[in-house]
Amino acid sequence: MFEYILRLLILLPIIGGMAWGSLWLWKRVQMGVPLVGGAAKARAVEMVDVLPLGPGSKLAVVEFAGQRILVAVSRNGITRLADDAQGDFHVD
Repeated sequence: MFEYILRLLILLPIIGGMAWGSLWLWKRVQMGVPLVGGAAKARAVEMVDVLPLGPGSKLAVVEFAGQRILVAVSRNGITRLADDAQGDFHVD
């Protein structure tokens, strides 16, 4: 019985750490954040922020050509909702 409790006390934190680490890694990869600390490649389009709304749908702020654009992303496609030129929103 002592051996079982000892194994449990050793393996439970390891399994919990692996679960937390995999969720952290999944979040980083989904947001498009580079995993290595090297210099990031300059891109024409940058994802500024994402807000999940439900399964298969989210709001995203994308920066392109110096302006920020609010888009709705769903399974049916992408729809532009607003941009900075119209003065509809500001992301701080």
